[in-house]
Amino acid sequence: MTDTPLSAQGPTAPSLLHRLRDWWSGETANPVKRVQFGHGITPWLFVLPQLAVVVIFFYWPSAQAVTSSFYIEDPFGFGSTFVGMENYADALGNKEYLSTAWFTAFFCVVVTALALGIGLLLAVKADKVIRGAETYKTLLISVYAIAPPVAGLIGMMFFDMHMGPFTRLFALFGHELRVGVDYWDTAIALITISVWKQIPYNFIFFLSGLQSVPVSVREAALIDARSGWRRFKDVTLPLLAPTAFFLLIINITYTMFDTFPIIDVIVKDKPANNPMTLVYKVYLDGFKGNDIGGSSAQSVILMIVVAALTVLQFRFLERRVHYG
Repeated sequence: MTDTPLSAQGPTAPSLLHRLRDWWSGETANPVKRVQFGHGITPWLFVLPQLAVVVIFFYWPSAQAVTSSFYIEDPFGFGSTFVGMENYADALGNKEYLSTAWFTAFFCVVVTALALGIGLLLAVKADKVIRGAETYKTLLISVYAIAPPVAGLIGMMFFDMHMGPFTRLFALFGHELRVGVDYWDTAIALITISVWKQIPYNFIFFLSGLQSVPVSVREAALIDARSGWRRFKDVTLPLLAPTAFFLLIINITYTMFDTFPIIDVIVKDKPANNPMTLVYKVYLDGFKGNDIGGSSAQSVILMIVVAALTVLQFRFLERRVHYG
């Protein structure tokens, strides 16, 4: 046994600090290819265009809406008067606004439920089709290529009081359909067109989710359960939970915001007794009624409602979603 110093017995293992430093600098024994920038500002230059779009078209208008909601502004921009929370009190105390909020909630629930349910049903049926599958899927998806204003125009032709086929269909059951005049007739037209427009989007994602279910899982479910409904409820539906949760958020956003062109086409230049969503009321009060402060307060209230719905969805519903 020799008295060789410990430092001379060979290289010692690097400390944790040295290993972390080497990993951070990329100087490892098996270096991983990583993007290297010569200057720290270079990555920011790549994301600057997207950041500019977000700031200009989202954050800046939102800040302007919050600021305008505390003022009564001249529609021609000649002045403004600070009124504090008066615009919010007027909106929340207005029966017409509360009625619009109620219809928005009703419209959101019905359109989301029907669009998701019908889209899932068609996806399940399409997943079982063997002959002519591509033609069947193409016909269902093609509707999504139609722009919302065009969908509204097509829907108006179907619900036309003089020659619309849906008007004649309702007449067979003794009901005179008067879209644009009767409140609930207009609501039926809005819901029907909005659901028809959104079904292909849900169909695409549900079909992709169904086709990603492993064949071994399907075969095992076929052995364990003879009932098709039980196999779907206990096996297929849980595997579709991530897709369904994503589509739930997308469909709620669609009903609250993206249906604006459809509503505009149907209720424009019609009598005042028509249903509308909160987004369309913001447009009417701001651009038609020239109430900039009031419409800004309504938009802020809508932003708060959407933020609260998003938090609730991720807080409670996502717990039931299992990934992987």
